[in-house]
Amino acid sequence: MMMDSQHNFHDHTPDLDEDSDYTERSVFGQAARAHFATHYPEKPHILDHQMSDHSALTLDALADLAGELPENSIEFNSGDLPIGVDGKPEATGLSIQDTIRHIATSNSWAVLKNIEQSPRYNALLLSLLDEIKPQIEAKTGAMLRPQGFIFISSPNAVTPYHFDPEHNILLQLKGSKVMTQFPAGDARFAPDQVHEGYHSGGARELTWQDEFAEHGTELAITAGQALFVPVMAPHFVRNGPTSSISLSITWRSDWSFEEADARGFNRILRKAGLNPTAPSRWPGSNKPKAYAFRALRKLGLAG
Repeated sequence: MMMDSQHNFHDHTPDLDEDSDYTERSVFGQAARAHFATHYPEKPHILDHQMSDHSALTLDALADLAGELPENSIEFNSGDLPIGVDGKPEATGLSIQDTIRHIATSNSWAVLKNIEQSPRYNALLLSLLDEIKPQIEAKTGAMLRPQGFIFISSPNAVTPYHFDPEHNILLQLKGSKVMTQFPAGDARFAPDQVHEGYHSGGARELTWQDEFAEHGTELAITAGQALFVPVMAPHFVRNGPTSSISLSITWRSDWSFEEADARGFNRILRKAGLNPTAPSRWPGSNKPKAYAFRALRKLGLAG
């Protein structure tokens, strides 16, 4: 989900269409926004939303979107997976359009990445983030690099154990799922070397151990509910007994970029034979290491 450059939320101009009524009414109500403000950015929590019947989020509309997105913005595979996988799962042999339109029976999991590449979906993403921008920016400053991801899952499909670099709200639109989250920044569940490898181009998939299970927090959501996921919090997801559509709205912050660059600096220190201290979680600052890494990167010495 990472891209090469930072973009401020305010750099994007919405292109609203016939569904612009969603920008005129609140998807996240006052109580949801207050609850979010209390828990953001480190505590997972569930929010209510009013977003489940948007015409851009039907299976046919999403199949059409999949046909418009570049190949590297589409990922789909068998939904019959274990919690832990070694690398990327294999494809099913179906096309992405058939996978989506027949998700109830295709035993698949699919994600459409960076939906903001479509003007219609960019407008939808920004209208949602605009509702919670004041709560976000009060804690972590400017909302950077807004991105959206849509997940379409068959009944009982599993999204294996992994982590993500963004602040993330997952809106459940159809069906239900249970996400099991683990504490962000705890090296028991994602070793520091794995973080450092990810930020140098490694996979987001993590190695699962059965003894982790007792330490996870299960968070169940159904249509009309949303779940906040802190930056780099390890998690896996089990879909419910019916097919599922979820919309993930994500953003970065100066803090999240500094945490990532501090990991990059630690990777350099570790290659030099040192055992560096892990970056701090919010509200701790990682500026010294982040700035050192950026200086080395500018000089071409961060490889």
